[in-house]
Formats: sequence, structure tokens, C-alpha cells
Amino acid sequence: QDLSLPNGTPVDTSSPASSSSLLNRLQLDDDLDGETRDLFVTVDDPKKHVCTMETYIMYRVTTKTTRAEFDLPEYSVRRRYQDFDWLRNKLEESQPTHLIPPLPEKFVVKGVVDRFSEEFVETRRKALDKFLKRITDHPVLSFNEHFNVFLTAKDLNAYKKQGMALLSKMGESVKYVTGGYKLRNRPLEFAAIGEYLDTFSLKLGTIDRIAQRIIKEQLEYLVELREYGPVYSTWGGLEVELSEPLEGVSACIGNCCTALEELSEDMTEDFLPVLREYILYSESMKNVLKKRDQVQAEYEAKLEAVALKKEDRPKVPTDVEKCQDRVECFNADLKADMERWQNNKRQDFRQLLMGMADKNIQYYEKCLTAWESIIPLLQDKPETK
Repeated sequence: QDLSLPNGTPVDTSSPASSSSLLNRLQLDDDLDGETRDLFVTVDDPKKHVCTMETYIMYRVTTKTTRAEFDLPEYSVRRRYQDFDWLRNKLEESQPTHLIPPLPEKFVVKGVVDRFSEEFVETRRKALDKFLKRITDHPVLSFNEHFNVFLTAKDLNAYKKQGMALLSKMGESVKYVTGGYKLRNRPLEFAAIGEYLDTFSLKLGTIDRIAQRIIKEQLEYLVELREYGPVYSTWGGLEVELSEPLEGVSACIGNCCTALEELSEDMTEDFLPVLREYILYSESMKNVLKKRDQVQAEYEAKLEAVALKKEDRPKVPTDVEKCQDRVECFNADLKADMERWQNNKRQDFRQLLMGMADKNIQYYEKCLTAWESIIPLLQDKPETK
């Protein structure tokens, strides 16, 4: 049976002593949740569309489901980035008590000027695919009507125009509810969440900056190696007796170049995007926490207003009770989403770090094999008579 890394990369297990093959014996028990899923969504097949006014990328969104809310078992629609952005905004408006997964930033790859390059488009495709999968796995967001429309509507623009007036009013009401009040004291459990998110995003930001510097230095080293190797080939052309070992060294350096290039690509395409996603994720969680604080502040203000009133009006206590219900709803949803987010984070980073460890082991094993291969060429050979 072929073994593979957590990210799906196959591993050569011909050598039982290989360190990288040992890592693959570990199983991610967290992935074996045993749940029966009834909704599967994938993002693939990006295509460039050139219009008179603009040029953009359209992605294919394929849905397979057995849910009764869907008229068909399978859908395939085309969506662009701004459609995903529309979906996220609508989820925030209609589900203010829940954590909405982050979208990739408008320009997710630093140093990439061409947003239509293959690397940029593929990085974005992966991020958009993960964005939809996060929503699909959520027990509440996956049943949202806007999500259903996003997955099924052939003409999403028509739906946007049709529901714009109503949805804008909903957005205004949410802003009204969450504004105009100031919280006196945040409960300890939510204060702890806020402190954790601040520290978490700070640490991830530091790791992200250092990782980018490491990749930059690796690429600079790669440029030097590519110039370094051919020098030995040129030298070998001038030294007949040394031509074979010198050509061997040149080939060895070339193999090391290839291994380093693969390692840098893995860090750029697999490691950095996960860091950035979770930095954005922590910001999304902070926003939900702020909304919760505003609702609690409103509740506290209404309680004070009731206490100051001399006469007892039935309408006011009812209003206070409704506000209390919103606070409790926020508390329950936020704590549930925080727990789910922590579980996902633990699985994602465990897989990410195991993959990074394995990629580094593979890199050094390839370099070791390359250098060991030229040792026989450098050893003294007995002279033939």
C-alpha cells in the first residue's frame, strides 16, 4: 500500500530507514470523526474572462448533496472573487452571532504583480475552496439561504439586484443593534478569548514575517547555487583528468538546486497561506466578539433605564428580556464556534507542521543522496598497468 503525507504527497518507501517514511506512519486521529456528510462543495477549473471593461477569473463551484433544501443532487456554477465576497458579507449580515470564515486577501501572494499568473490563481483557488468547505462543515452556516443561492443560482447578479433593498435594510438593522452602546466590563471567559486572539494573531504575524524572510533568503541562495554549479563544469572542460569528478560536483549542486526549489515552493504554496488564513480568522473572531460586547452593552443600558423608571411599564421589561435573549444567543454561538475553530486549528496546524517537517527531511535526504553519489568519483582509484 502506498503511503502519503498529510497533504497527499506520495512518499517513496523503498528505503525502510528513510526518516520521511517514518513520519507517515503517524495517523491523524482527529480526521476520523465518523460523521456522515450530506453536502460536498469543490472549487476548481479557473478560467480567465476578458471583457471590454475588465478582466477576471471565474471558478467552477461544484456541489453534490442529498439535502432536501436542494432541488437537484448536483450543481455546477461559475463564480468570481467578488461573488465569494458577496456571500461572506451576506453571511455576516444574516448570521451576526456566528464566526464567518475569512476570504483570502485581495492580493494573497506578496511580490506577485500579475494576479493572473498560474501561481496566484492556484493559491486563490485553494483558499476559496477552503472557504466554502469551512461553511459547508458548519452546522448553521451551511443551511443559510444565501449559501444555497450561491451554490445553485445560474445568474447570481439577478439575485443580488432582486434582494438588494431588503438585505440592505437587514444590514442597517444589524448595525443599529450593535452600535451606540459601550460595554463596562467584559465577562472573564470572553475577556480570556480576546486576550488569546490578540496573542495568537501577534505570534502568527511574527512567524509569517520570519517565514517570508527565510523564503527570500532561500531564493537568493538558489540564485547563487545556479551560478555556482556550472563553474565546475567549465573547470572540468579545462582539466581532463579532473573532468569526471568536477562534472559530478556540478550535477550534485544541480540536484540540490532542484530540492531547494521544491522546498521553497512548498513553503510559499502550503505553509504561508495557512498562516495568513488563521491571522484573518482571528480578526473575524475578534469582530464577532465586539458584536457580542455591543449587544451586552445594550442589555446593560436597558437594565439601568428600567431601574431609573418609577412606573413599571410592561413593554420595557419585555424589551429587556429580548435583549437578554440576544446576549445569551451570542454567548452560546460564539462559544460553540470558538470550540469548533480551536479543533480545526489544532488539526490544521498539526497537519501543517508534520508536512513541513517531512518536506525538510526530504530536502536534506535529497541533498545527502546527491553528495553521497559523488564520493566514489572523488576517491583514489588504483592505477591500471
